Amino acid sequence: MSSGHGTVTAFFTVITGLVLVIVGLVLDWPPWVWGTVAMAFTAAALLARRLMRRPVDPLGPEFTHEPDVPIPPPERRERVLRDVALPTSEPDYDFRFSATVRWCPLDPPRDGPPFSAAGVAVDAVLERAGALTETREPHRGSLAQHQLDGELAVMRPDSGGRVLAMAEDVTLSLSEADALRLRKLSTVRKDEVLWSHERRYERDRREYLREDVLSDTGSAVVWWLTKNDEQISKTVEDLGVLAQLSAAANNLDVPERFAHIVPHPPRPPEPDEPTEHYGHGGSALNQPGLGANGAAPPSPADHFERLLGAMGVPAEHADSGVLARCLHEGARAVGRTEAAEAIRLRFDPAAIPAAEDSDPNSVDPAQNPPF
Repeated sequence: MSSGHGTVTAFFTVITGLVLVIVGLVLDWPPWVWGTVAMAFTAAALLARRLMRRPVDPLGPEFTHEPDVPIPPPERRERVLRDVALPTSEPDYDFRFSATVRWCPLDPPRDGPPFSAAGVAVDAVLERAGALTETREPHRGSLAQHQLDGELAVMRPDSGGRVLAMAEDVTLSLSEADALRLRKLSTVRKDEVLWSHERRYERDRREYLREDVLSDTGSAVVWWLTKNDEQISKTVEDLGVLAQLSAAANNLDVPERFAHIVPHPPRPPEPDEPTEHYGHGGSALNQPGLGANGAAPPSPADHFERLLGAMGVPAEHADSGVLARCLHEGARAVGRTEAAEAIRLRFDPAAIPAAEDSDPNSVDPAQNPPF
């Protein structure tokens, strides 16, 4: 019986005894009644005390060999993990994983070696977490954290069937340096994609203008009419400009049928007009319609003089006259004596025979200036 029960029993006994004494005094009991009541009251008090006493445990700690050894505390079945590196889909970036691992032991297999339930539970949780994070991109850590929280919220057995393990309070993060690198890489990728689209857009525009709109003068005229369908007269006036534009877009000369309407057509030099000599590179030869700085193009005689220079023959040498006569005879054979005549007059004026002067088919260079 505990001390609380003993106190209640004593209090109840005293109150009952006082009540019996008061009743005996009021009723004026005879002596033999007082003796009987006192004996009955004492017997009842002893019986109540015996009934309220706790039964003795035969296996209680007081009957053991070492009754003073304390009872061991219950085993804690949780462990806190902090900043554990877990793999991501990128080899150089890791998640930082933190959680509280909880477990419940299962019946150990027969003939199995002893094991630590805490270590087995932590290994099982990390294995499940790593299998999920290794397929996730590092810059999507917040999404991976919520998915991992749901995955680890269920008690599952480990691979050996020794414990049931789960995790709570899951957090997943990247280091600040890795997060900064990923932000920079994302900005670079976005800028690169934007620049690639802009470059492709410009290239498509150039190809459209060169290969479709400005492929020839007719295409340029049709394109211009679609843009200015109410300005037909203005389009006709701009045919020369469109012809020049389409020819320049394809690195070609203006077609002969449009040469007469090209603005500022080239002016052929007079026979006695001095001509400019152009430096190396042959810019006048490459652009027959225009000379350097808008000047008149070199005459055929200038071209022949450059040919003599390339052959190493001075213009005043006798061989230049021989070559001029050979060119003149060949030009006569094909019916193109106009330019060849100017060349012969410049480089071999003494070689003009009298019979050729009286020939009615001969060409007067003063009346027909060379190109």
